[in-house]
Amino acid sequence: MVSGSKRFLIYGGRASLALLLILTCKQAKGQTEEFNYFYRVVFTDKGTYTPASFSPGDLLSEKAILRRQKSSIPFPDYRDLPVFQDYIEAVKSCGFTHHSTSKWMNSALFQTKDEADTEQLTLLPFVAEVKLVKKPVGKSTFSDKLDLAGTDDDTDAFDWPVRMLNGHSLQNAEYDGTGILIAVLDGGFLYADRASSLYTLRMRNGIKYTYDFVNKNPIVYGYHTHGTAVLSVLAGSLDGIMRGSAPDADFLLLRTEDGASEFPAEEDFWVAGAEFADSAGADIISSSLGYSTFDDPSMNYTFSDLDGNTAFITRAADIAASKGMVVVNSAGNERNKTWIRIIAPSDGDSVLAAGAVNADRVISSFSSAGPSADGQVKPDISAMGVNLLVQSSEMSLSRSSGTSFSCPVISGMAACLMEAIPEADNMDIIRAIRSSSDRFSLPDSLYGFGIPDMTKALITLESTHLDIPAGGVSFGPNPTAGDIEFTFSDPPGHIIAEIVSASGIKIYRKDYGDFAGRQLSLTALRNMEQGLYFVRFITSEGSFVFKIVKLRERP
Repeated sequence: MVSGSKRFLIYGGRASLALLLILTCKQAKGQTEEFNYFYRVVFTDKGTYTPASFSPGDLLSEKAILRRQKSSIPFPDYRDLPVFQDYIEAVKSCGFTHHSTSKWMNSALFQTKDEADTEQLTLLPFVAEVKLVKKPVGKSTFSDKLDLAGTDDDTDAFDWPVRMLNGHSLQNAEYDGTGILIAVLDGGFLYADRASSLYTLRMRNGIKYTYDFVNKNPIVYGYHTHGTAVLSVLAGSLDGIMRGSAPDADFLLLRTEDGASEFPAEEDFWVAGAEFADSAGADIISSSLGYSTFDDPSMNYTFSDLDGNTAFITRAADIAASKGMVVVNSAGNERNKTWIRIIAPSDGDSVLAAGAVNADRVISSFSSAGPSADGQVKPDISAMGVNLLVQSSEMSLSRSSGTSFSCPVISGMAACLMEAIPEADNMDIIRAIRSSSDRFSLPDSLYGFGIPDMTKALITLESTHLDIPAGGVSFGPNPTAGDIEFTFSDPPGHIIAEIVSASGIKIYRKDYGDFAGRQLSLTALRNMEQGLYFVRFITSEGSFVFKIVKLRERP
């Protein structure tokens, strides 16, 4: 308590009053061994912290800073500042154990073993609100909330979820998420460290970081297989059997969901995960989670709360988008249940909410209905979420349904677009996906803007961000040390690339199939000797031949 008193004296009169109140705080009595009660404490300000108190590198990774710079987002701003540590210490001194903080929401989550008297906290002059967000209620009625809906129907092609969106054309163009960091927020990743379809991901060290925000430790390979199934939709790779929507992306695996119960405290875990994703430089948040009703009905949201500005998690999700990340969230599986509607944070105006259709492009019976309470088109878009091939065990594959799986289909496709057009910011990506959808001119409350066409989305982004030649093909650099980029004035469609040596010998050929967009990066010259080569493209519009000088690579 002595060291605390020295610290509080720096904040003048308010801190002196806080110290007086701290000294009178009552410690919890008769506590059991487990933390049973969680309280969200919202603070009025950030104490003496200002943006000038920190350098950007103190608060954000280099990748996060670059993302802000690309989108012209000022940094650090007030929300980037940490919660004032003295305030946290003051609450702890009143008998509360600190669990996590949210710099964006200027709040902290605290635990007690027995129910606490929160009146003492409300007397602290820097406390704006105290809210109970978890308590014991007996057996949870939501204990099966992450269970995977299985099916024996295996008639749909394994790649149909991506092909339905014309996403295979992006992947044919070798846009597969390379260099894009996706944060997957879920309830656990049991078997993800052993699952056969994720072997390639593990071998290339594509899982960059893991953390469990529920139990506060780095171990996420337990608890539940739901996150593993979601990850397999994103990154699964088994030749001819499974191919994820962004198989070459990198990932943060973050556990934010407590599968044993349903309480608003999980929103705090989610926000902590989203803030970590931001600070670590994630480009995309893929969240197959959402909230509406809870084990304690007094904590439930009402539909009027789903207005894009009320739910704690929704406000944080929109802040995440304001930091330059694409936030994709499941719309929910509620239409055949009592709730019926979308769930938070899919009501966020900057959140891309994913509904679920079947293989015939028909909306599923479970996919949550919109619009949001404030009349936004929700869900935003729809993708296949019925009978998807997933992996939720060590060796075998199965089929599962839910907007939990249409969400990663869309997240992965967004990663492919980001790779293709690195100049595009998050809202460029979202607008392009929405506008490419088949119901864009006449959206509704089930499909939203409809099923996106990712090739159209790519062409839209290229029209804004590429220097497109007036006619024919532009290319460079030439001479080249290995890589050369070609830009077509019009999308070439099906394309075959060939390389012929100066002596007339064909030494390379690749059929790209249906090819998205106007740009092709050719890397086949990397391993060839220096000299003169001819590159030929065969397209539906005819043939194009280019003379290329290959330089000796530098040692």
